Formats: sequence, structure tokens, C-alpha cells
Amino acid sequence: MKIGIVCYPTYGGSGVVATELGIALSKKGHEVHFITYNQPVRLNALSEKIFFHEVYVEEYPLFHYQPYELALSSKLVETVKEYNIEILHVHYAIPHAYAAYMAKQMLKADGIDIPFVTTLHGTDITLVGSHPNYRKAVEFSINNSDAVTAVSKSLKEDTIRLFNIKKEVHVIYNFIDIEKYLLAEQEPCLRGNLATPKERIITHISNFRPVKRIADVIQIFYKIQQSIDAKLLMVGDGPDRDSAEYLVRDLGIADQVKFLGNSMELSKILCLTDLFLLPSQTESFGLAALEAMAAKTPVISTNTGGLPEVNIQGVTGYLSNVGDIDDMAKNAVKILKDDVTLEKFKASAFKFAERFTIDAILPQYEEVYRTVKEDCC
Repeated sequence: MKIGIVCYPTYGGSGVVATELGIALSKKGHEVHFITYNQPVRLNALSEKIFFHEVYVEEYPLFHYQPYELALSSKLVETVKEYNIEILHVHYAIPHAYAAYMAKQMLKADGIDIPFVTTLHGTDITLVGSHPNYRKAVEFSINNSDAVTAVSKSLKEDTIRLFNIKKEVHVIYNFIDIEKYLLAEQEPCLRGNLATPKERIITHISNFRPVKRIADVIQIFYKIQQSIDAKLLMVGDGPDRDSAEYLVRDLGIADQVKFLGNSMELSKILCLTDLFLLPSQTESFGLAALEAMAAKTPVISTNTGGLPEVNIQGVTGYLSNVGDIDDMAKNAVKILKDDVTLEKFKASAFKFAERFTIDAILPQYEEVYRTVKEDCC
């Protein structure tokens, strides 16, 4: 099957999932075409089955903001025609599903009827989509998709609650390549470069946006290190990084916190990690938590959105109410207090993560593709 994938090419969860999905599809013999404004950050696999098509947005003085969705829809039409794409899979309702619908209508004029699948990831529904300026466009895009998937039951429920949805929304969970983490375990351990043998390593990975509650990460660690020797690794970058660095200095823990910036070696970092912190305001799924669990790392998170579907209370880690840093710190200490308890949580986290392997999830997407192709063509 020839599949066009549209996604944001960034470090965010939707871009990561779309890229990993495309790579996995290519390994099963599908021809995959990524169509976006930059090469996706995790698209480092060389394969004769993977193609990248860059969307150019021309500068034009009439436009205050350049109309990316117009450039994208035109590029979709061009790519479908040139490479005989059979199906489009777009990640995020706006602008991607909207652009796919426009491309579909333009292609119909040339006698080409191409189906498109829309995967909802979270902020396209709960943040952007719920805004009055975009609500109708999001609703229209979802209802005019040939198939719709959501990455968690929680996100499906939010979508149905916020919009008048006439399409069935299929839940297909996010996934991980668990083999990548097993391989990382076999590589030389660089733990000594980051912490002493007596110190626990605690990690947070995100895009440092307000929704991630970066200050809570710092405050939770501040409480943990009062009773347990530990280091905190802050991986990623974004608008709240500067304020986080100021807070670390104000609390006097600068020697115990390392800001590593964006990294392409997350599996190696997570394999050195004892505990993962994710105190987000909301998470549609919590891919970062799942990736940590695949690396045998228990998780301390909030109980919002799809996180309870990933992080199981008292098994893979603990969940707390948003903003309850005292409870999160207390639960972290429970896990880290002794090696026996920590190893028990590590083993349970990995065992649960095995439910979300690419081998378990990929066939679900392939079935959606087959169904919409049969219905459409």
C-alpha cells in the first residue's frame, strides 16, 4: 500500500508517533511518503520504502500569516498524483485534516478519490479545537474524514463531549519500539557521568510548555532530594526552560539538576533513569510515560486525561491530582527508598509497557486503512 503521512515534524508526541508508525509500515513493505514542512526529527531511517516531501510556504506580503494549509493541500494533491498514493493518514485535526479534505476535493475533479484517516492526539481537540475560532473547522474536518482514531479512551470521550461528532472514533493507543530500549540496556552504562553510585536518577522529558507544569517538576524534585540523594535530568526545551533554570538556582539545587536540551538519545537516557516525573496539566495519552516504562522506569504522574490508561496506580508508579506536589514527592520516595521496591516497580512498568508494542498496534492501523480503502474505492 502507498501511504501518505502528514504530521508535525517536531519532538512532540504526535510527530514521534507518526514518524515511528511510518517507519514500521515501511518495514512491513508499505511505501510511505511523509509530507510536511521539515523532515521529522525521528526520521533517521534510510529505506527505499520511505520518502520525504517538503511543503514550501512562499512569502507573500498580502498575508500577515502565511497560509500553511493551502500550501499543504496543494502539495498533497501533487504528491498523490505523482506517486499514486492510495491513502492519506493525517495526524492532528487542524490544519492537517482540513488540508486533507481540501486536497481530496481537488483530486475528485481529476477523477481521483483518495480516502484519508485522521488521528487525534490531544491539543488539536482540547486546546486548539475547543477555541471558538476553530471549533467549526475542527468539527467539519473530523466529520468529513473517512476514518477517525484517537490515542486514548479519554481523548475519544473529550472529542465526543466537545463536538457534534457523526463519525465513529476508534481508539488506537500510542505505541513504542520496545526492542530499542532493550538494545540501549546492552550498551555501556554511562551512569557514572551523571550521578554517584548512591544517587538516584530522576528524569523529565517534554517540550517545556506550560501544560507540562515544569515548575512542579522542580518542586517535586526539591522535596525528594531532601530525603534521598538524587539528580534530576531535564530533557527538552521550550518556553518554560528559562524560568525553570531560575527556580533551580533560587532553590539552591543547581548542582543536582542538569538541563540537557533536546536529545535524540532518549532511550539511552531513560535506561539510566530510576524514576520519571510527568506532572502535566493534561495528557491525551502520555507517550513519554510509556517510553519511560519501556526502559524499565516507573512513573510519577498526574491522573489527568489518558494517563490512568498508561500509568497504573501502585503497579507501574503512582498518580496524583494536578498540582499536588506533596503527594507526588511522597510517592516518589516510596518507590526510591530501597532497591527491592524500586526493582519491583521497574519490572512491573516494563511488563505493562509490553502491551503497547508496535507489533500489537500496527495491525490496528492497517485494518483501518484496508476498511476505508474498500469503502472508498
